[in-house]
Amino acid sequence: MTDTGRPAESPPVGSVRGRIGTVLIWVLVSPAALGAAVRLSGSERGRLVQVLAFTPYLAAWSVVPVLIALAARHRAALVVAVTAAALLGVAVLPRALPARGPAGGVALPVMTANLWFGNADPATIVELVHDHRVAVLGLQEFTPQARDALAAAGLGALLPYSSLAPEPGPSGSAVYSRFPITGPGARRNDGGFLQAYGTIQPPGAGPVTIESVHPLAPTVPRTFPVWRADLAAQPPPDPAGTPRILVGDFNATLDHPSLRRLIARGYRDAADASGTGLAGTWGPYDGDPIPPVALDHVLVDQRIGVRDLAVRPLAGTDHRALLAWLAVPPGSP
Repeated sequence: MTDTGRPAESPPVGSVRGRIGTVLIWVLVSPAALGAAVRLSGSERGRLVQVLAFTPYLAAWSVVPVLIALAARHRAALVVAVTAAALLGVAVLPRALPARGPAGGVALPVMTANLWFGNADPATIVELVHDHRVAVLGLQEFTPQARDALAAAGLGALLPYSSLAPEPGPSGSAVYSRFPITGPGARRNDGGFLQAYGTIQPPGAGPVTIESVHPLAPTVPRTFPVWRADLAAQPPPDPAGTPRILVGDFNATLDHPSLRRLIARGYRDAADASGTGLAGTWGPYDGDPIPPVALDHVLVDQRIGVRDLAVRPLAGTDHRALLAWLAVPPGSP
């Protein structure tokens, strides 16, 4: 080997920095791009079930790599970043735009709350029912202790009719009503949770069926198939029959294909319809550092209008209460 006596040439410093910068740009662009691909594909395999719940946060983040790629004048990264941001925006932003459906009808204020093993503050629930003149209340994780505490707090004076299925732990369910309930009952879904139901008829309106929904939570992989089955088994609306309302903790957001398929069968999500679909209902309320996401929903038959929706704090639970002001079809004269 011949030694020329000249040192080996090093790559220019600018070239090294450029390559590092390019890698960093793609690292920043990739999460939004992958998230958009998953959301567009409709996949919820494996742990994606849980990741999908945080899609609105990824949509907000997706603007950052667009700005970075633009500032760096990296054309390929910019195209990918803009495409990802646009796809995520199309999926998420409509939830902030109202589309309430039928405007006429009889007013029906409804409320739903997950009591978290029955620990939610009964006085707050009664106060919300009183202040907002709630006509129908759906409860999940409804225990015998919660039933007794709500009775002692005066719920029966406001909502004297009920379809109750209390159980210790998280599996109980309840529907309370200002109006008489016909056909009361409860069914147990595959996940083991009870879902109370009944039919009411507000003055001036036709009959309306209400069910308190609670699919099994997708906490670990073995629960994922049951969670999907519970959502798929929710009763569909019957266009020729009694209008139906599903209220409760669906353990799913509008970014989960399983929930979107249920809605596509003839429902409307009240939060989405009222332009408040980005409001979180579950997350950090018990002290866990989890960004809030919308797991609780009021799904209404397409014949039912949505006038407004609000989320309210509820002490003693990791959920917030969901209030929806609906308009149900009038009864026959």
